[in-house]
Amino acid sequence: MQPLTLTLIQTATRWHDPAANRRLFEAWLAQVPADTDLVVLPEMFSTGFTMASADVAEETAGPTLAWLGEQARLHEKTLCGSLVVAEEGRYFNRFVWMPPCGSSVFYDKRHRFRMAGEHLHYAAGSRRVIVECNGWRILPLVCYDLRFPVWLRNRRQGEARKYDNDQDLDYDLLLCVANWPASRQIAWQTLLRARAIENLCYAAGVNVVGTDGNGVVYSGDSGVYGPEGQQLLDAASGSGVFTATLDGEALSTYRDGFPAWQDADEFELKE
Repeated sequence: MQPLTLTLIQTATRWHDPAANRRLFEAWLAQVPADTDLVVLPEMFSTGFTMASADVAEETAGPTLAWLGEQARLHEKTLCGSLVVAEEGRYFNRFVWMPPCGSSVFYDKRHRFRMAGEHLHYAAGSRRVIVECNGWRILPLVCYDLRFPVWLRNRRQGEARKYDNDQDLDYDLLLCVANWPASRQIAWQTLLRARAIENLCYAAGVNVVGTDGNGVVYSGDSGVYGPEGQQLLDAASGSGVFTATLDGEALSTYRDGFPAWQDADEFELKE
């Protein structure tokens, strides 16, 4: 498996102003290294983390989705992040995966942050999604999902349970987009590291900085962690583009030498 270079964009966003946020991220995208394969934007990157779903939601084929497609083609890179989408009378906090070819894939946030009332304003997703980039299998999740290890378990499915081969695991990279408050910074960093260790994978998380329209403060701390919990990238509280290259061969070697996944408990998850 060839290396995967990903760039996390950590920045403050403009409250309830999709057009301004699209311009903001265009400026950051212009600074992304040429060898980047995957660019990751934060949760609700076009609006900030808002409960005003009816006011800010876009239709499935709205301007921000179209913008993602245009930018992916322009920069010849896969882009992803979450935005507020309206569909059939319901609202979703939707992670969108946009490759340069324009064949987008989406994942709707499963676990809604009830402490902010998200469960009252957004419908829950019903399925896990695994996407691919350069031969890497990637599990997307959105913010609060990070707290729920059963949903994120790197488990083998069906026939794969018969084989002692790490390629039968579901994914190689766990990818979290978030608006994670500074008051819970320790939880953010600890959970990213824990998810990497327990799932024998890389884990990457992108957060925002600054203060949003509700007065919530964010400290950033976007980062990348390896399967042994080692921190490979730490964006701290800065604004900008932060890039790391993941080593697929090293991941396979580690899984072969420390095959804890062979001893995992079997279970079925109702999606």
